[in-house]
Amino acid sequence: MDLRSLLQSFLFLGLALTVRAADQTAEAIQQATNNAVAAQKVAEHATVRAPDLLEYLVDSVLALFNVQTSENTVTHYVIAALFLVGAILLRGVVTNILFHYLKKLAAKTETTLDDKLFPAMEQPTATFIMVTGIFAALKVLKLSPGTDSYMAAGSTVAFSLVIFWALLRAFNAVLDHAHEVALEKQMGVAAFMPWIKKSLVAVFVVLGVLLTVQSLGYNVSTILQGLGIGGLAFALAAQDTIANLFGSVVVAIDQPFKIGETVKIGTNTGLVEDIGLRSTKLRLMDKSLVVIPNKSVAAEAITNLSRFTGRRIEQVLGLTYDTTPAQMEELVKELRRLIESESAVEANSVHVYFRDYSASSLDIWLAYIVKDADFAKHMALRQRLNFAFMRAVDSRGLAFAYPSQTVYAGNVASKPASEA
Repeated sequence: MDLRSLLQSFLFLGLALTVRAADQTAEAIQQATNNAVAAQKVAEHATVRAPDLLEYLVDSVLALFNVQTSENTVTHYVIAALFLVGAILLRGVVTNILFHYLKKLAAKTETTLDDKLFPAMEQPTATFIMVTGIFAALKVLKLSPGTDSYMAAGSTVAFSLVIFWALLRAFNAVLDHAHEVALEKQMGVAAFMPWIKKSLVAVFVVLGVLLTVQSLGYNVSTILQGLGIGGLAFALAAQDTIANLFGSVVVAIDQPFKIGETVKIGTNTGLVEDIGLRSTKLRLMDKSLVVIPNKSVAAEAITNLSRFTGRRIEQVLGLTYDTTPAQMEELVKELRRLIESESAVEANSVHVYFRDYSASSLDIWLAYIVKDADFAKHMALRQRLNFAFMRAVDSRGLAFAYPSQTVYAGNVASKPASEA
């Protein structure tokens, strides 16, 4: 084979390999194109939103009337009007018949919770029926894609607001019932129920807004991160207010006092007039008003003067030094008898003893506990016994001592001059 034939053979072989490579490249391009088309179809299929319950209802009604056209017809408008009229009629039946029967049934029960719950749920239920009718009527009509997307977002917001409104009213009814029960049973938490209700309702509203925003497709975590940074700055700026708020929570949990009780907080003693989110107000004995921040209330030792289980009385009677032992012993017995004769005194709490030789008196120490914690009754008993003590001392010819000094003076013999 000469050189020319050899070159031609190599040329034909190169052309064949080139054609084969081109065919393989074309096949690869075609395969990639097919894969891309398939992926696009899968993506388009994935983006198709599954019909919700309202759309399913509308589609079922349209199928019932065999309406399959893509344009608005008279049938579409008639069905839309039927949805509106049906919603109006159903709302009337629910509010005038169903809830009327439920209210009469609630009036026969012992609890008052259902008396508040059914009226609270009446308006949200009626509104939910009308919202369902309106959006069902709109879904029957064939609207543009842009209008349909806006309507979908509007229905999401509307149904979310109605549902959270119903839950909020039910929540308020339950909290109002809890407040009434606390007042009826005179529970300490009754004074804190108004602001507890406001706090819980605020948290409920925030959660409702966040869930509604999330249902529209927004990223709630991003919003919460922004709120976290802003909340940190707000907390630094209002740390005293937050400290007072937490102080009020501590007071609400511990319940050391309630409105109308007399307490001692730090150096202030007075009647509790108001317990708020930021401060507690005391009416002092001189009728002045002191406002104490709740963070100070939570940090101070609190003495509740209205929660005595009894009142302990301790006093000392001082007699003059001319009292004889016999008179002292007889008087101690008499004082003990006088105290034990009072039915308002705990018998096993009585102590009467000749205790001390003081600078200017012979001291009798006595102590006892009054069963009733009422201040006026305790003072009346104390006064009655004090009069009895005076009569017992006077009838024996004795006398109460008072601070005094006796100076004895005498002649001092003069010393001789030699001893001077």
